[in-house]
Amino acid sequence: MGIGVSRRSVLKGSAVGTVAVALGAKASAVPTGSADIESPLIFHSPEFEPFCDELPSLSTLSGNEITLTAQVGQHAFHRDFPSSPALSYRSGEIGGGYLGPTVEAHSGEPIMLTFENDLTGHPLAADMDMTLHGMQADFRANPPTSLHLHGGVTSPESDGHPELLVMPGQAAMHHFSHGQEAAHLWYHDHAMGITRLNVYAGLIGNYLIRDEFDTGKLGNPLGLPAEEFEIPLILQEKIFTPTGAQNGRSTILIPEGSWEGGAVGDVGLVNGKVWPELSVARGLYRFRIVNASSASVWNLHFSNMMTFWVIGNDAGMLDAPVAVNAFRCAPGERYDLLVDFTGLSEGSTVELRNDEAPPLPAAVIGEVTMPLFCRFRGDSRRGFTGGVPSQLRGGRRQRDVLAPLEQPTVIRTVTVSQQLELRNPPAQMTLNNLTFSTTDVERPRQGTVEQWNIVNTTPDPHPIHLHLVNFRILGRTPMRTLEYLIRHPQPVIGNKWTPSPDGFEAGPMIAPAPWEAGMKDTVRVDGGTVTRIIVRFPTEDELGFDPDAMFDRLPSAVMTGGGMTGGDQAHQGNGHHGMSNHDASNTGRLQGYVWHCHLLDHEDHDMMLPYRIVP
Repeated sequence: MGIGVSRRSVLKGSAVGTVAVALGAKASAVPTGSADIESPLIFHSPEFEPFCDELPSLSTLSGNEITLTAQVGQHAFHRDFPSSPALSYRSGEIGGGYLGPTVEAHSGEPIMLTFENDLTGHPLAADMDMTLHGMQADFRANPPTSLHLHGGVTSPESDGHPELLVMPGQAAMHHFSHGQEAAHLWYHDHAMGITRLNVYAGLIGNYLIRDEFDTGKLGNPLGLPAEEFEIPLILQEKIFTPTGAQNGRSTILIPEGSWEGGAVGDVGLVNGKVWPELSVARGLYRFRIVNASSASVWNLHFSNMMTFWVIGNDAGMLDAPVAVNAFRCAPGERYDLLVDFTGLSEGSTVELRNDEAPPLPAAVIGEVTMPLFCRFRGDSRRGFTGGVPSQLRGGRRQRDVLAPLEQPTVIRTVTVSQQLELRNPPAQMTLNNLTFSTTDVERPRQGTVEQWNIVNTTPDPHPIHLHLVNFRILGRTPMRTLEYLIRHPQPVIGNKWTPSPDGFEAGPMIAPAPWEAGMKDTVRVDGGTVTRIIVRFPTEDELGFDPDAMFDRLPSAVMTGGGMTGGDQAHQGNGHHGMSNHDASNTGRLQGYVWHCHLLDHEDHDMMLPYRIVP
């Protein structure tokens, strides 16, 4: 059954409702009869009728030489609204308008990807904050880009470093060696200070690595649905203007052109359409899901609470399918699902929904749960009739089971925090209480196994992503955060702050959920917890490239002591942090990778740090 939904939906929790009413929120009726709150402090999308558009099928791209071009185009997000400006990746005649084609590659078979920036302006130019790290006044007319293959085992010069800016009219070469097993990666923009706007506007695409076990073809050794029964789903949420265009702002409290600290949407999108519908055959489907939102963790489930199976996450397959009725998915995470529609009779429907409330800062100003993504309608076709596999690793024609967790030789504490101050715009977010321009970076050694204790002193979840490496989640431990902060007062930003969480535990460590127990590159770090991960940092011999190699910026993005030069004309930075120089001996070069929060507003200001994997 379908229902009309919008931001005017149920407020989750009496405390949030009390705050919203205190701020002047007003009530009105919704079709479901639920309590309806519309806050005057936030922007609201127009009413969209759900299930008007078919779920788009994303184009597929393959080959050992690929070109992707970032372009400005037009896209209609819903049947009842006109096309409006958006960004996309195009490859020749494939793609365009919004998002990018799905790239298919094979494990161990390298490709050369040429990335071109052909942007002529930006749909969200007015929302650029020129005080953020690295921002330049001319970026509104000439927006930079930097393509990152998220989850890729990629050499540093091809990783999409946020300071390796590709300006309009420029191109960059990316060599992807694919030295990893089959997995669902994704590519997206990663340019310093503007990532949230470039990604929100459409610079996103799926990237599927296949291997001899997970071939993507019917009859594959794992017995998985494939071809028309394997469907990538890019999940997003947005706020739209009254005309159906993308709105980069969420609240009237923050002036246009100022960083907001985390914007939550009120409308769900799948593959670029608002609340679409997919006609499904009777049988098993494989959905490759990526949370491509800017700020929201979702608790995903079906409207009838039916059982489905998680078979893999960020970096590949689990040992066996995990039966669930719901699972949490944070920005940057990917999950591989099997969903059985055999019992969905012709004409019957079921919806993919979310019931996780927004984080507290958004809830305080009246944001409510974004409840819906799409609907599936049963038809008369006979679909994939194979069953759910009993195992995915360790059997005949399968990869080995996941190895036991390794014993770390180094234990490293890192922190996720926000200074306690009242500001408008809000206070910046940090890792280790540092800004990106620091030279006090983590330097794990190649070939070592480390345990990272990620201490989150904020009340909200933050998905932490480490470039290049995969890791396993050891567990999450609740903390007596206030006592920790009193005992270890947080200094002024710019002074490293990584006090040990030992002695501040508020309960036993909770093991990862079975569906997140595989190899990961992004981990949800819940508020008021220490999240422990086990990371092995590979060696140059294992990788086939030097992870600590220096590499050059593009000629028009050479750093000159806090500014940026473009050709013969210097463009001095307005950002209050300046641009970083992690290789002090040569201002035109970069080194290493980054780790950051994947809440994109946080990443842009300034919850991202470089790190190096040293010999």
